[in-house]
Amino acid sequence: MAYRPIPELVIKKEGPVALVTMNNPSMLNAFSDDMHEGMQDIWWHLELDRDVRAIVLTGEGRAFSAGGNVPGFIRSYEDPMHRRESMRGAMRLLSAMLDCPKPVIAAVNGPAVGLGCSVAVSCDIVLIAESTYMSDPHVDIGLVAGDGGAVQWPSMMSILKAKYYLLTGDRIPAADCVALGLANMVVPDAKLMEDAMALANRLAAKPQQALEETKRAINLHLQAAMLRVGPFAAAAEQESFSTDDIRKTIEKFTSK
Repeated sequence: MAYRPIPELVIKKEGPVALVTMNNPSMLNAFSDDMHEGMQDIWWHLELDRDVRAIVLTGEGRAFSAGGNVPGFIRSYEDPMHRRESMRGAMRLLSAMLDCPKPVIAAVNGPAVGLGCSVAVSCDIVLIAESTYMSDPHVDIGLVAGDGGAVQWPSMMSILKAKYYLLTGDRIPAADCVALGLANMVVPDAKLMEDAMALANRLAAKPQQALEETKRAINLHLQAAMLRVGPFAAAAEQESFSTDDIRKTIEKFTSK
């Protein structure tokens, strides 16, 4: 199926680099159904574009991505079919990112929360603005951290630290993201995009086969974790939507 362009995902090519911007700033780039589906398909589209040698992913406005959006969250609570499709889509999105052979740089310009955090750390190199943070608050709202955190984080930090941040949902400041292994470097806010694009162009100039297959070899470690842990984690998160804790969270959402 051909990639269907949507307003919430903007692709801008600058030479051999594709700049992909999550473009729903009024909702802090939360994942609407359209953006969720678009993010599942865009990596295959960019893989097939021979003019693209490297990719930068960022968010429009003051957030990288706030993760799941409230309407989709409520639909998953009310509609078991949507719930199943949403979880399958989340796993497909992360798998597609890991499978994309071209180097992807995350320019984390603002908060990366929940699924937004999972998307950021699924990139190959993560630059994070010094003023911002990451967090995964799945447990706080009554969900298993199945669509990324429980699968990926133990490969990036110690298991004890992964447990702490996933069970507490605490915000992780930019410098701590680097110390833990969720990001590569902290960048001044004003230089983030300049540095991300410069690094992307540097990678784009390298021998393509050597670069891409080295990435794919390294990603086999994460893909093995996806195959080993992902099915249980996704099924457990799907089950979370039938709990009383989620009902209470939904009531808080709707009362606002």
